[in-house]
Amino acid sequence: MRAYLSGAMEFAKDEGANWREEMTLWLDEKLAHSVYNPVVESQSIMKEYGAENYREWKNSDSKKYANFVRVCVDRDINAVRNSVDYLICLWDESVFKGAGTHAEVTLAYDCKKPVYLINKIEVSNLSGWIMACSSEIFLDFVELKSFLLEQYSSKLG
Repeated sequence: MRAYLSGAMEFAKDEGANWREEMTLWLDEKLAHSVYNPVVESQSIMKEYGAENYREWKNSDSKKYANFVRVCVDRDINAVRNSVDYLICLWDESVFKGAGTHAEVTLAYDCKKPVYLINKIEVSNLSGWIMACSSEIFLDFVELKSFLLEQYSSKLG
């Protein structure tokens, strides 16, 4: 099994790398699941394209910036469609300024893949669209992990 780790990057602290690293280790150790981590993937793409300072391009060369980000978008869409079994999404205030997380949740839903959402905002502020696209909604990672163990540990081996 393979999980896509969705959540804010552009406007998140450390691009959301910390929770993704922790979840990657936990999924591997507890369920032997692998992950598609868009933070790791974007770092790989930056090296491949010599774009380590691509964020500067947003203001200095917006066309170059958009073209580079398009490569990342295409790879992420392909991963959700074709190479993961479910999506884990951290939904917090940093997703509001971006668009990728919204798209990934919607695409996973459209592809009939489970979306496990960790909601860190008041439920009254959670979009009905995102709620509808989510298979399960959790208050924290502890609840999510408990659910994942129940859901998938019998499928090990």
